[in-house]
Amino acid sequence: MEKQILINTDKIASRIYFIRGERIMFDFDLASLYAIPVRTLKQSVRRNIKRFPPDFMFELSPEENKSLRSQIVILEKG
Repeated sequence: MEKQILINTDKIASRIYFIRGERIMFDFDLASLYAIPVRTLKQSVRRNIKRFPPDFMFELSPEENKSLRSQIVILEKG
């Protein structure tokens, strides 16, 4: 029997960011929603890469990373 997980849609929506005009979720947020370690998520994707579209994942530039980190810190403090 397949395990079912119920997740509040507000919890998902609050973890979606807009970068380069695309809606994205961070690997750590996605792993958290599935209650698995980030390394397990990344390993599963690498092992099954053909199941994902080419634009499924990308790396942030250093500038994007710095900007998002400061935005997240501000949001978490508020």
